[in-house]
Order: sequence, then structure tokens, then C-alpha cells
Amino acid sequence: MKGIVQFLKSKVFLKQIGIAIVGILLLVFGLRWWLGVTTNHGQKIEVPDLSKKTLDEVERILAAADLDYKVIDSASFNPTYPKKSVIEQNPEPGDFVKERRKIYLTLNPSKYRDVEVPDLNGRTRRQATTHLRSIGFKVGTQVTWVKDLGKNVVRGLKYNGNTIAPGTKLPKQTTINLVLGDGNGGN
Repeated sequence: MKGIVQFLKSKVFLKQIGIAIVGILLLVFGLRWWLGVTTNHGQKIEVPDLSKKTLDEVERILAAADLDYKVIDSASFNPTYPKKSVIEQNPEPGDFVKERRKIYLTLNPSKYRDVEVPDLNGRTRRQATTHLRSIGFKVGTQVTWVKDLGKNVVRGLKYNGNTIAPGTKLPKQTTINLVLGDGNGGN
């Protein structure tokens, strides 16, 4: 025990402790300096607003700002935005990032996605209208009446004046007109 206490009081031990402390301080300050240089500490680039821009415009704008982009998704078609333009971006416009940062983009598709026309034959006008609207179609006002026993019973569907079969795929927001029974049944 006496030998350990004497060693801890010796100049050799104190010299080694001093070297270790100086070494750790040099390592910490050297690491901070190196991280500041390699991570461009303090540098910031404001993210531009890319909303409603085409990919060509986005590429030009981001290249000038030394930023990259990646298209991550196409959203549901939004008619208020140009086709294949940016609807959403991450990071948001006005945020600050470092050079070569990727901006993730969501694009507006070129049209509404296609939806399968359901089989509504034998349903009432109200049921058919509700069902068509719930899956994204519009119901037109041009009703075609056919002789049938059931009044306001669906006997077909029309798109642009042509009869369409169940299972046909049409873009969302397409207007479909109903073919309904007149309730007179052939009288």
C-alpha cells in the first residue's frame, strides 16, 4: 500500500497524467476542428419553393443551389396543379440545409387514376348515385329512360353517349350518365 501511495506522488506518475490530459485536449480540439471542416459547419442554403414546378425547372433550380432531388411518389391527381409538377417537398421551402442535400418530391400525376366501373344493374337511382360518387365518379344529368317495370332502377351506364360495361376502367372524376327504367314496363 505504501508503494502505491509513493508511486501516485512520484514525478513519473504526475508527468504521465499531464501527458494524458494534454493528449485528450488535443484530440478533442482536433476532432472539433476536423468535424467543422468536413461537415461544412455554419453553412446553410435556403430550400427554394418548388411548388407547381416541372422536373426540368426543379433540376435547374436545385443545380444552381447545389442541391439534389429524389422523386418519392406521385400523389392523387390534383387539377389545380400542372401535370407532373411538384405538389409536395421535404424539407419545406424556407428551411435551411447543407450543400448536396436531397430534396424529396411528390409529383402530380398526369391524370386521375383509373377506377373500375361497378355493376349497378338493378340498383335504385339513389343507390347508384351514392356508389358512383363514393368511388370518385360524377353522376351526369342526362338520364336515358328505357321501358322497364322498375321505376328509377338502373338498367345501364353511359359515358360520352356510349353504353359502358361493368368492369370498364375510367379516370376518377369522369361523368357517368344513368340508364333508368321508366316504370311503365313496356305498356
